[in-house]
Amino acid sequence: MSEPADRPGLFDGVLAAGPVRDLVSDRAWLAGMLAFEAALAGAQAEVGLIPVEQAGVIAAACRAEDYDLAGLGQAATDVGNPAAPLVRALTAKVAEQDKEASGQVHRGATSQDVVDTAAMLVSKHALAALHEELAGCGELLAALAEEHRHTVQAGRTLLQQAIPVSFGLTAAGWLSTVDAVLARLGQLAGSRLAVQFGGATGTLASLGEHGPAVLAALADRLDLAVPVLPWHTDRTRIAELAGLLGEICGAVGKIATDVTLLAQTEVAEVIEQGPKGSGGSSTMPHKRNPVAAVAALAGARQAPGLVSTLLGAMAHEHQRAAGSWHAEWAPLTELLRATGSAVSWLRTSLSRLRVDPERMRANLAATGGLPLAERVVSALAGKVGRLAAHDAVTECCRRSVAENAGLAELLAADPVVGKHLDRDRIAELLDPAGYLGSSAIFVDRALAWHRDREGAS
Repeated sequence: MSEPADRPGLFDGVLAAGPVRDLVSDRAWLAGMLAFEAALAGAQAEVGLIPVEQAGVIAAACRAEDYDLAGLGQAATDVGNPAAPLVRALTAKVAEQDKEASGQVHRGATSQDVVDTAAMLVSKHALAALHEELAGCGELLAALAEEHRHTVQAGRTLLQQAIPVSFGLTAAGWLSTVDAVLARLGQLAGSRLAVQFGGATGTLASLGEHGPAVLAALADRLDLAVPVLPWHTDRTRIAELAGLLGEICGAVGKIATDVTLLAQTEVAEVIEQGPKGSGGSSTMPHKRNPVAAVAALAGARQAPGLVSTLLGAMAHEHQRAAGSWHAEWAPLTELLRATGSAVSWLRTSLSRLRVDPERMRANLAATGGLPLAERVVSALAGKVGRLAAHDAVTECCRRSVAENAGLAELLAADPVVGKHLDRDRIAELLDPAGYLGSSAIFVDRALAWHRDREGAS
């Protein structure tokens, strides 16, 4: 027996976490479609096409809980979309109260107008929830960047230790990524979510001269943008939405990947400290898995395929598409749901994150100062030339690894290095805290941009 459409599934706890799930459910889509029909009747009454009383009767019948989702889905197989059977059901319900009003249901519209506008309404509500969740991530990251402005950490390139950074800079990098997608989200939500209303071929011919006025009133009632013209086969709005959601998932994926790598047993620079039982294993009692970051990755990594499907469906034939439009519904819903889950889990991961500055120092010290070799070369170059300095320090680094010997001692004993740099100077040069460059400045800049963006939103 199949499960009801909106009932939580076996994998939803992990793959459909957070508030977006309910905002993109089948019931939410149905509510969006009915919101279109109610607003359409109200807009037509506003411009004098139908009596206000009839518009009120239609609006009163547009309650999503009064309709059978499964029945509408089954009936959709006869006509290829769920809007047509919904219009029939709505018309019948209105007729029970006012026969004349039932003749005004769906006036001038086509099925795609209903579904596309519902897609915009569903997306609008989902983006509002995403904005709140991402903003919560931003606050947690800003606090991490502020607190750890001077916490020394190994920088890593190609998964190997490089010159040091501060963990504050790491968190600031994550923060700037979140702020960037938040800015894009605000721009798209504010201007690119538009009502769809064009009738059969985008002319609104059945409404005569009233078409543009009804379009404007409809958009106003639904708080959506007024498009320059109907966009039945111009799918750039859907493509932009898909691209934004892909960017958000990319941002989440970067941060969650870093967290999982930093939480590895051999690294252990951060841990997720969740409630009792979180992070455990079915077989290994010792495990402390960063499960929230892992779940964030599970959502984020679904995005590329879904985005690709939506971009691939952009080529719509003539004035209305045969199949490409229908191909958008499921991947758009899944992409919104997956993105919502990814962001929600990232927020959870960041709220649980505990940083271990001592472990960060220990990991740097484990290399015996090798990541600071660049600094020694710079200090020596002014005395013997850059090439000679580079060759001498490189040989000391090679011996340090090969012989498992301390780099400081090898540098001090080297005839080129030791001649110009004494042991105290070498020890100073190998202290990672003194080689953080402009890290603190960059942290401050990221925090300033974050606060400015917050103030502007």
